[in-house]
Amino acid sequence: MNNMMLAQLMKDLQDPEMMREAKKMMADPAFQAKMKKMSQNPGFKQSMAQTQKVMKDPEKVKEMEEKMQKSLSEGQKELDKLQKEKAEKDKAEKGEVDDVPEIPEIEADDKKPEAVSSDLPPVQFN
Repeated sequence: MNNMMLAQLMKDLQDPEMMREAKKMMADPAFQAKMKKMSQNPGFKQSMAQTQKVMKDPEKVKEMEEKMQKSLSEGQKELDKLQKEKAEKDKAEKGEVDDVPEIPEIEADDKKPEAVSSDLPPVQFN
């Protein structure tokens, strides 16, 4: 499992709707039968025994917690970056612009423009 998936999982565990769905799924007899079958697998049993052994060693538990926190932090950064990129892409597709420069207001000048003087002789029409 990569760090971003771990961060998303932790976020999902905080979502009440997601947890209601998980509870419903775990109450399903077909799911329970599948979990029972999996728990009887020798590889699963060996993995659980190894985990229990590791959990008895405070140093290893501390090491695992630190590793988990680091992975979770990195995953959250990746998840935030991905969500920001998606939001920017969505805005671009909708034609929305975030950084629109301000246009200064033009003050009305009550004075009439002065005549432009020139060194050219006046034009005469015949």
